[in-house]
Amino acid sequence: MTDSAPAWLDDVKWDAAGLVPAIAQDHNTGRILMMAWMDREALALTAQQHTAVYYSRSRARLWPKGESSGHVQKVHEIRLDCDADVVILSVEQLGGIACHTGRESCFYRVLDDGQWRSVEPVLKDPKDIYG
Repeated sequence: MTDSAPAWLDDVKWDAAGLVPAIAQDHNTGRILMMAWMDREALALTAQQHTAVYYSRSRARLWPKGESSGHVQKVHEIRLDCDADVVILSVEQLGGIACHTGRESCFYRVLDDGQWRSVEPVLKDPKDIYG
Protein backbone atom coordinates (compact mmCIF):
# COMPACT_ATOMS: atom_id res chain seq x y z
CA MET A 1 0.00 0.00 0.00
CA THR A 2 1.10 3.51 -0.58
CA ASP A 3 1.12 6.27 2.01
CA SER A 4 -2.21 7.43 0.58
CA ALA A 5 -4.14 4.54 2.15
CA PRO A 6 -7.72 5.48 2.98
CA ALA A 7 -8.15 6.74 6.57
CA TRP A 8 -11.11 4.40 7.18
CA LEU A 9 -8.67 1.48 7.24
CA ASP A 10 -7.38 2.81 10.57
CA ASP A 11 -10.80 2.11 12.11
CA VAL A 12 -10.33 -1.64 11.61
CA LYS A 13 -8.81 -3.58 14.52
CA TRP A 14 -6.18 -5.66 12.76
CA ASP A 15 -4.79 -8.71 14.58
CA ALA A 16 -1.11 -9.09 15.49
CA ALA A 17 -0.38 -10.35 11.96
CA GLY A 18 -2.12 -7.33 10.40
CA LEU A 19 -5.17 -9.35 9.33
CA VAL A 20 -8.92 -9.21 9.87
CA PRO A 21 -11.41 -12.05 9.27
CA ALA A 22 -13.72 -11.41 6.32
CA ILE A 23 -17.00 -13.25 5.86
CA ALA A 24 -18.52 -13.44 2.38
CA GLN A 25 -22.31 -13.49 2.43
CA ASP A 26 -24.61 -13.94 -0.57
CA HIS A 27 -26.11 -10.55 -1.42
CA ASN A 28 -29.53 -11.98 -2.32
CA THR A 29 -30.04 -14.87 0.11
CA GLY A 30 -27.89 -13.86 3.09
CA ARG A 31 -26.22 -17.28 3.08
CA ILE A 32 -22.69 -17.39 4.48
CA LEU A 33 -20.44 -18.54 1.65
CA MET A 34 -16.95 -18.46 3.12
CA MET A 35 -14.51 -16.87 5.52
CA ALA A 36 -11.05 -15.69 4.60
CA TRP A 37 -8.50 -13.15 5.80
CA MET A 38 -7.75 -9.63 4.60
CA ASP A 39 -4.84 -7.33 5.20
CA ARG A 40 -5.03 -3.56 4.70
CA GLU A 41 -4.18 -3.79 1.02
CA ALA A 42 -6.74 -6.53 0.34
CA LEU A 43 -9.53 -4.56 2.03
CA ALA A 44 -8.58 -1.33 0.27
CA LEU A 45 -8.47 -3.10 -3.13
CA THR A 46 -11.80 -4.79 -2.45
CA ALA A 47 -13.43 -1.43 -1.71
CA GLN A 48 -11.80 0.17 -4.74
CA GLN A 49 -12.45 -2.61 -7.28
CA HIS A 50 -15.78 -3.93 -5.93
CA THR A 51 -14.47 -7.48 -6.26
CA ALA A 52 -13.21 -9.54 -3.33
CA VAL A 53 -9.48 -9.64 -2.71
CA TYR A 54 -8.27 -11.65 0.28
CA TYR A 55 -4.91 -12.38 1.85
CA SER A 56 -3.81 -16.01 1.58
CA ARG A 57 -1.95 -16.99 4.73
CA SER A 58 -0.73 -20.25 3.15
CA ARG A 59 0.68 -18.42 0.11
CA ALA A 60 1.62 -15.26 2.05
CA ARG A 61 0.24 -13.00 -0.69
CA LEU A 62 -2.85 -11.25 -1.95
CA TRP A 63 -5.48 -13.61 -3.32
CA PRO A 64 -8.04 -12.12 -5.71
CA LYS A 65 -11.02 -14.46 -5.30
CA GLY A 66 -11.49 -16.39 -8.50
CA GLU A 67 -7.98 -15.81 -9.88
CA SER A 68 -7.59 -19.52 -10.69
CA SER A 69 -11.18 -20.79 -10.45
CA GLY A 70 -12.96 -17.94 -12.22
CA HIS A 71 -15.40 -17.78 -9.28
CA VAL A 72 -15.15 -14.04 -8.68
CA GLN A 73 -17.10 -12.29 -5.93
CA LYS A 74 -18.71 -9.00 -6.96
CA VAL A 75 -18.93 -6.88 -3.80
CA HIS A 76 -22.15 -4.95 -3.17
CA GLU A 77 -21.44 -3.76 0.37
CA ILE A 78 -18.75 -3.93 3.04
CA ARG A 79 -19.70 -3.89 6.73
CA LEU A 80 -17.58 -3.68 9.87
CA ASP A 81 -18.85 -5.23 13.13
CA CYS A 82 -19.32 -3.35 16.42
CA ASP A 83 -15.89 -4.34 17.74
CA ALA A 84 -14.32 -3.36 14.40
CA ASP A 85 -12.56 -6.74 14.16
CA VAL A 86 -14.65 -8.62 11.57
CA VAL A 87 -15.65 -7.59 8.06
CA ILE A 88 -18.68 -8.86 6.15
CA LEU A 89 -18.78 -8.64 2.38
CA SER A 90 -22.18 -8.77 0.73
CA VAL A 91 -21.31 -10.46 -2.57
CA GLU A 92 -22.68 -11.81 -5.80
CA GLN A 93 -20.85 -15.11 -6.26
CA LEU A 94 -20.21 -15.42 -9.97
CA GLY A 95 -20.46 -19.03 -11.10
CA GLY A 96 -22.36 -19.98 -7.94
CA ILE A 97 -19.36 -21.71 -6.33
CA ALA A 98 -17.46 -20.13 -3.42
CA CYS A 99 -15.70 -23.20 -2.00
CA HIS A 100 -12.55 -24.80 -3.39
CA THR A 101 -14.32 -28.16 -2.94
CA GLY A 102 -16.74 -27.17 -5.76
CA ARG A 103 -19.66 -26.34 -3.46
CA GLU A 104 -21.76 -23.20 -3.20
CA SER A 105 -20.57 -22.56 0.37
CA CYS A 106 -17.56 -23.58 2.45
CA PHE A 107 -20.01 -24.32 5.27
CA TYR A 108 -21.34 -27.60 3.92
CA ARG A 109 -20.86 -29.81 7.00
CA VAL A 110 -23.35 -30.18 9.86
CA LEU A 111 -22.61 -31.65 13.27
CA ASP A 112 -24.93 -34.64 13.50
CA ASP A 113 -24.83 -37.00 16.47
CA GLY A 114 -21.21 -36.19 17.26
CA GLN A 115 -19.94 -36.40 13.67
CA TRP A 116 -19.53 -33.97 10.80
CA ARG A 117 -21.81 -34.85 7.90
CA SER A 118 -21.66 -33.28 4.44
CA VAL A 119 -25.08 -31.94 3.47
CA GLU A 120 -24.26 -29.90 0.36
CA PRO A 121 -23.62 -31.32 -3.10
CA VAL A 122 -20.45 -30.78 -5.09
CA LEU A 123 -21.58 -28.60 -8.00
CA LYS A 124 -18.36 -28.99 -9.97
CA ASP A 125 -15.45 -31.34 -9.46
CA PRO A 126 -12.43 -29.37 -8.17
CA LYS A 127 -10.27 -31.17 -10.77
CA ASP A 128 -12.40 -29.51 -13.46
CA ILE A 129 -12.05 -26.13 -11.75
CA TYR A 130 -8.33 -26.14 -10.96
CA GLY A 131 -7.02 -28.76 -13.36
